[in-house]
Amino acid sequence: MLQIGVMNIMKLDPLHIEQQESNGRYLLKLSGELDLAVVPQLQAALDRVIKRTDVALVLDMKDVAYIDSTGIGIIVSILKTRHSIHAPFYVRNIPDRVRRLFDMTGLSGYLKEGEGEEAEA
Repeated sequence: MLQIGVMNIMKLDPLHIEQQESNGRYLLKLSGELDLAVVPQLQAALDRVIKRTDVALVLDMKDVAYIDSTGIGIIVSILKTRHSIHAPFYVRNIPDRVRRLFDMTGLSGYLKEGEGEEAEA
């Protein structure tokens, strides 16, 4: 009897975005996967804050399970937009697997890690 192997496909969690504004910071806590399928959802969340210069935008990636080239492109786009309007952007809690990808692509050198504490001063 010939048995064909069965591929076990892991279903990743869809993106969940928690938003919080306080003390001069706008926090986006991401969990799940950051890929092409979630671009509209993330863009809608970013539209509320991306061009605001009165708050530091902080992206918390602690629970990001997966990121693809589209997700990296979104982060690059945030960096460019925030830089062009002289508005602070921080990333915090980068998982090791995501950090390795950022390192390989050279993105790590452009990211400011932290909480955006100086926004409170």
